[in-house]
Amino acid sequence: MSKVVLITGGSSGIGKSVGEFLTKKGFVVYGTSRNPINIKNHPFKLVALDVRNIETINAAVLEVIKNEGRLDVLVNNAGMGITGPIEETPTDEMRKVFDTNLFGAVDVMKAVLPQMRKQESGLIINVTSIAGYMGLPFRGIYSATKGALEIVTEAIRMEVKNFGIEVTNVAPGDFATNIASGRYHTPVIEDSPYKQKYQENLNLMDAHVNGGSDPIEMAEAIFKIINTGKPKVHYKVGDFMQKFSIVLKKILPSKMYEKLIMNHYKM
Repeated sequence: MSKVVLITGGSSGIGKSVGEFLTKKGFVVYGTSRNPINIKNHPFKLVALDVRNIETINAAVLEVIKNEGRLDVLVNNAGMGITGPIEETPTDEMRKVFDTNLFGAVDVMKAVLPQMRKQESGLIINVTSIAGYMGLPFRGIYSATKGALEIVTEAIRMEVKNFGIEVTNVAPGDFATNIASGRYHTPVIEDSPYKQKYQENLNLMDAHVNGGSDPIEMAEAIFKIINTGKPKVHYKVGDFMQKFSIVLKKILPSKMYEKLIMNHYKM
Protein backbone atom coordinates (compact mmCIF):
# COMPACT_ATOMS: atom_id res chain seq x y z
CA MET A 1 0.00 0.00 0.00
CA SER A 2 1.39 3.41 -0.99
CA LYS A 3 2.06 5.72 1.92
CA VAL A 4 -0.10 8.84 2.16
CA VAL A 5 1.88 12.06 2.60
CA LEU A 6 0.64 15.54 3.52
CA ILE A 7 3.00 18.44 2.77
CA THR A 8 2.14 21.89 4.08
CA GLY A 9 3.26 24.70 1.83
CA GLY A 10 3.25 22.34 -1.14
CA SER A 11 2.48 24.79 -3.92
CA SER A 12 6.03 26.04 -4.54
CA GLY A 13 9.66 25.90 -3.45
CA ILE A 14 10.88 23.03 -1.29
CA GLY A 15 7.36 21.71 -0.67
CA LYS A 16 6.61 21.40 -4.38
CA SER A 17 9.95 19.73 -5.09
CA VAL A 18 9.43 17.22 -2.28
CA GLY A 19 5.87 16.46 -3.38
CA GLU A 20 6.79 15.98 -7.02
CA PHE A 21 9.70 13.70 -6.10
CA LEU A 22 7.60 11.55 -3.75
CA THR A 23 4.79 11.31 -6.32
CA LYS A 24 7.26 9.89 -8.85
CA LYS A 25 8.35 7.39 -6.20
CA GLY A 26 4.79 6.09 -5.89
CA PHE A 27 3.56 7.91 -2.78
CA VAL A 28 0.04 9.35 -2.55
CA VAL A 29 0.83 13.03 -2.02
CA TYR A 30 -1.35 15.91 -0.90
CA GLY A 31 0.11 19.40 -0.73
CA THR A 32 -1.47 22.45 0.82
CA SER A 33 -1.97 26.01 -0.31
CA ARG A 34 -4.07 28.86 1.02
CA ASN A 35 -5.68 29.22 -2.43
CA PRO A 36 -5.26 25.99 -4.39
CA ILE A 37 -8.00 26.99 -6.83
CA ASN A 38 -5.60 29.55 -8.32
CA ILE A 39 -2.90 26.95 -9.05
CA LYS A 40 -3.20 25.10 -12.36
CA ASN A 41 -1.45 21.95 -13.62
CA HIS A 42 0.14 21.12 -10.29
CA PRO A 43 2.04 17.78 -10.25
CA PHE A 44 0.09 16.48 -7.23
CA LYS A 45 -3.16 17.14 -5.35
CA LEU A 46 -3.58 20.36 -3.38
CA VAL A 47 -5.99 21.02 -0.51
CA ALA A 48 -6.83 24.38 1.07
CA LEU A 49 -4.97 25.04 4.31
CA ASP A 50 -3.74 28.13 6.12
CA VAL A 51 -1.51 27.21 9.05
CA ARG A 52 -2.78 30.29 10.93
CA ASN A 53 -6.39 29.11 10.66
CA ILE A 54 -7.17 26.03 12.75
CA GLU A 55 -10.48 25.38 10.94
CA THR A 56 -8.70 25.02 7.58
CA ILE A 57 -6.07 22.77 9.16
CA ASN A 58 -8.70 20.40 10.57
CA ALA A 59 -10.70 20.43 7.32
CA ALA A 60 -7.64 19.63 5.19
CA VAL A 61 -6.53 16.75 7.41
CA LEU A 62 -10.08 15.38 7.49
CA GLU A 63 -10.27 15.56 3.68
CA VAL A 64 -7.08 13.53 3.26
CA ILE A 65 -8.21 10.89 5.77
CA LYS A 66 -11.68 10.72 4.20
CA ASN A 67 -10.19 10.20 0.72
CA GLU A 68 -7.42 7.77 1.65
CA GLY A 69 -8.44 6.18 4.94
CA ARG A 70 -5.09 6.95 6.53
CA LEU A 71 -2.28 9.50 6.84
CA ASP A 72 1.24 8.14 7.10
CA VAL A 73 3.60 11.10 6.78
CA LEU A 74 3.32 14.82 7.57
CA VAL A 75 5.98 17.10 6.11
CA ASN A 76 5.53 20.31 8.10
CA ASN A 77 7.06 22.64 5.53
CA ALA A 78 4.91 25.80 5.43
CA GLY A 79 6.78 28.84 6.64
CA MET A 80 7.68 32.44 6.02
CA GLY A 81 10.73 34.62 6.40
CA ILE A 82 11.26 37.95 8.10
CA THR A 83 14.17 40.38 8.03
CA GLY A 84 15.02 43.60 9.77
CA PRO A 85 16.73 45.17 12.74
CA ILE A 86 14.88 43.90 15.80
CA GLU A 87 14.53 47.45 17.10
CA GLU A 88 12.74 48.56 13.92
CA THR A 89 10.68 45.44 13.12
CA PRO A 90 6.99 45.75 14.14
CA THR A 91 6.20 43.30 16.92
CA ASP A 92 2.93 42.34 15.22
CA GLU A 93 4.93 41.17 12.20
CA MET A 94 7.13 39.11 14.50
CA ARG A 95 4.01 37.47 15.97
CA LYS A 96 2.77 36.57 12.46
CA VAL A 97 5.99 34.72 11.74
CA PHE A 98 5.84 32.85 15.06
CA ASP A 99 2.19 32.00 14.32
CA THR A 100 3.23 30.57 10.94
CA ASN A 101 6.58 28.91 11.59
CA LEU A 102 6.01 27.65 15.13
CA PHE A 103 2.38 27.63 16.25
CA GLY A 104 1.10 26.78 12.76
CA ALA A 105 3.40 23.77 12.63
CA VAL A 106 2.29 22.72 16.13
CA ASP A 107 -1.40 22.99 15.18
CA VAL A 108 -0.88 20.78 12.11
CA MET A 109 0.88 18.20 14.29
CA LYS A 110 -2.06 18.30 16.71
CA ALA A 111 -4.45 17.70 13.82
CA VAL A 112 -2.70 14.60 12.44
CA LEU A 113 -1.71 12.91 15.71
CA PRO A 114 -5.12 11.35 16.54
CA GLN A 115 -5.17 9.53 13.19
CA MET A 116 -1.56 8.40 13.51
CA ARG A 117 -2.22 7.18 17.04
CA LYS A 118 -5.24 5.25 15.75
CA GLN A 119 -3.03 3.65 13.09
CA GLU A 120 -0.28 3.04 15.67
CA SER A 121 2.13 4.42 13.10
CA GLY A 122 3.14 7.68 11.49
CA LEU A 123 6.01 10.02 10.75
CA ILE A 124 6.17 13.80 11.23
CA ILE A 125 9.01 15.69 9.57
CA ASN A 126 9.33 19.30 10.67
CA VAL A 127 11.23 21.52 8.23
CA THR A 128 13.29 23.96 10.27
CA SER A 129 16.45 25.79 9.15
CA ILE A 130 20.18 25.83 9.74
CA ALA A 131 19.52 29.47 10.68
CA GLY A 132 17.61 28.10 13.68
CA TYR A 133 20.85 26.97 15.29
CA MET A 134 22.23 30.50 15.67
CA GLY A 135 21.16 34.12 16.02
CA LEU A 136 21.85 35.87 12.73
CA PRO A 137 21.95 39.66 12.33
CA PHE A 138 18.74 41.08 10.81
CA ARG A 139 17.26 37.56 10.78
CA GLY A 140 16.96 37.06 14.53
CA ILE A 141 13.20 36.52 14.63
CA TYR A 142 13.29 33.99 11.79
CA SER A 143 16.13 32.15 13.53
CA ALA A 144 14.13 32.17 16.77
CA THR A 145 11.02 30.62 15.18
CA LYS A 146 13.00 27.81 13.59
CA GLY A 147 15.09 27.21 16.70
CA ALA A 148 11.89 26.96 18.74
CA LEU A 149 10.48 24.37 16.35
CA GLU A 150 13.68 22.32 16.70
CA ILE A 151 13.19 22.24 20.49
CA VAL A 152 9.48 21.43 20.23
CA THR A 153 10.39 18.54 17.92
CA GLU A 154 12.82 17.16 20.50
CA ALA A 155 10.08 17.20 23.12
CA ILE A 156 7.11 15.88 21.16
CA ARG A 157 9.05 12.96 19.65
CA MET A 158 9.52 11.59 23.17
CA GLU A 159 5.85 12.16 24.02
CA VAL A 160 4.49 10.19 21.04
CA LYS A 161 7.11 7.46 20.62
CA ASN A 162 5.06 4.94 22.63
CA PHE A 163 2.21 5.34 20.11
CA GLY A 164 4.39 4.11 17.25
CA ILE A 165 4.82 7.64 15.89
CA GLU A 166 8.21 9.07 14.90
CA VAL A 167 9.02 12.79 14.80
CA THR A 168 12.14 14.39 13.38
CA ASN A 169 13.27 17.64 11.85
CA VAL A 170 15.22 18.59 8.75
CA ALA A 171 17.14 21.87 8.75
CA PRO A 172 17.87 23.15 5.23
CA GLY A 173 20.49 25.73 4.41
CA ASP A 174 20.10 28.13 1.49
CA PHE A 175 18.12 26.73 -1.42
CA ALA A 176 17.16 28.35 -4.69
CA THR A 177 13.46 29.00 -4.00
CA ASN A 178 11.05 31.93 -4.01
CA ILE A 179 11.20 32.35 -0.20
CA ALA A 180 12.56 35.90 -0.54
CA SER A 181 9.44 37.03 -2.39
CA GLY A 182 7.18 35.94 0.48
CA ARG A 183 9.42 37.26 3.25
CA TYR A 184 8.41 40.23 5.39
CA HIS A 185 11.05 42.90 4.94
CA THR A 186 11.24 45.66 7.51
CA PRO A 187 11.64 48.77 5.33
CA VAL A 188 15.11 50.27 5.04
CA ILE A 189 14.56 53.61 6.78
CA GLU A 190 16.47 56.51 5.26
CA ASP A 191 17.70 58.03 8.52
CA SER A 192 18.05 54.73 10.39
CA PRO A 193 21.33 54.00 12.20
CA TYR A 194 21.03 50.47 10.72
CA LYS A 195 20.47 51.62 7.13
CA GLN A 196 23.81 50.73 5.53
CA LYS A 197 24.43 47.41 7.27
CA TYR A 198 20.83 46.27 6.90
CA GLN A 199 20.77 47.02 3.16
CA GLU A 200 24.09 45.25 2.67
CA ASN A 201 22.73 42.21 4.50
CA LEU A 202 19.50 42.19 2.48
CA ASN A 203 21.59 42.07 -0.68
CA LEU A 204 23.70 39.27 0.80
CA MET A 205 20.64 37.22 1.84
CA ASP A 206 19.12 37.47 -1.63
CA ALA A 207 22.42 36.43 -3.19
CA HIS A 208 22.60 33.40 -0.90
CA VAL A 209 19.08 32.28 -1.90
CA ASN A 210 19.64 32.94 -5.61
CA GLY A 211 22.87 30.97 -5.50
CA GLY A 212 21.46 28.27 -3.25
CA SER A 213 21.32 24.53 -3.81
CA ASP A 214 18.69 22.71 -5.86
CA PRO A 215 15.61 21.87 -3.72
CA ILE A 216 15.80 18.32 -5.08
CA GLU A 217 18.43 17.72 -2.38
CA MET A 218 15.75 18.27 0.25
CA ALA A 219 13.39 15.94 -1.61
CA GLU A 220 16.01 13.19 -1.67
CA ALA A 221 16.79 13.69 2.03
CA ILE A 222 13.11 13.48 3.02
CA PHE A 223 12.64 10.38 0.85
CA LYS A 224 15.52 8.69 2.71
CA ILE A 225 14.07 9.67 6.10
CA ILE A 226 10.66 8.21 5.20
CA ASN A 227 12.41 4.94 4.34
CA THR A 228 14.41 4.94 7.58
CA GLY A 229 12.96 2.77 10.31
CA LYS A 230 14.20 4.88 13.21
CA PRO A 231 14.92 8.47 12.12
CA LYS A 232 17.40 10.62 13.99
CA VAL A 233 16.33 13.66 15.98
CA HIS A 234 18.05 16.18 13.69
CA TYR A 235 19.02 16.24 10.01
CA LYS A 236 20.84 19.06 8.21
CA VAL A 237 20.77 19.55 4.44
CA GLY A 238 23.00 22.16 2.84
CA ASP A 239 26.51 22.87 1.70
CA PHE A 240 29.49 21.86 3.84
CA MET A 241 30.17 25.28 5.38
CA GLN A 242 26.54 25.83 6.37
CA LYS A 243 26.44 22.51 8.20
CA PHE A 244 29.95 23.02 9.61
CA SER A 245 28.85 26.35 11.11
CA ILE A 246 26.72 24.38 13.58
CA VAL A 247 29.73 22.30 14.59
CA LEU A 248 31.82 25.45 15.04
CA LYS A 249 29.23 26.92 17.38
CA LYS A 250 29.53 23.87 19.62
CA ILE A 251 33.32 23.93 19.85
CA LEU A 252 34.35 27.58 19.65
CA PRO A 253 34.17 30.14 22.49
CA SER A 254 30.98 32.15 22.03
CA LYS A 255 32.73 35.47 21.35
CA MET A 256 34.98 33.89 18.74
CA TYR A 257 31.96 32.36 17.02
CA GLU A 258 30.17 35.71 17.16
CA LYS A 259 33.17 37.32 15.48
CA LEU A 260 33.04 34.77 12.67
CA ILE A 261 29.35 35.49 12.09
CA MET A 262 29.91 39.24 12.12
CA ASN A 263 32.79 38.93 9.66
CA HIS A 264 30.68 36.78 7.36
CA TYR A 265 27.87 39.33 7.37
CA LYS A 266 30.32 42.26 7.15
CA MET A 267 29.11 43.76 10.44
